[in-house]
Amino acid sequence: MKQVRAAAMLPAQDLERAKAFYRDKVGLTPTQERDPMGGLFYEVSGGTGFAVFQSSGKPSGTHTQMALEVPDLDATVKDLRARGLKFEEYDSPGLKTVNGIAEIAGTKVAWFKDSEGNLIAIGLPVPVTATKQT
Repeated sequence: MKQVRAAAMLPAQDLERAKAFYRDKVGLTPTQERDPMGGLFYEVSGGTGFAVFQSSGKPSGTHTQMALEVPDLDATVKDLRARGLKFEEYDSPGLKTVNGIAEIAGTKVAWFKDSEGNLIAIGLPVPVTATKQT
């Protein structure tokens, strides 16, 4: 598989609540909305994006379901907190946050739960190295 892109699909029990959360707390507006089952599509930089879809299922919230890369994590966390977003705090072997931010393998990451319980990570860009496929 060459030239493949990936996108996250996040479940929502209340699509209008999720739409308000991503608008008010994260500052994103859907680029597409689909009916009747409902689905919100968000485009972010680099031609990537994610969808939030109507579902009766609940996310566990115990693992990262989507990660967003930002150029300045400290400034982004500050901005999102000003919008009322609450960041998760962790203190376990191998993972400790300080003021909501963890340092892992030379990079920084923070996590928050959306209105539906999906666990979202934000962090500095992960360097991608070119690999030759055989």
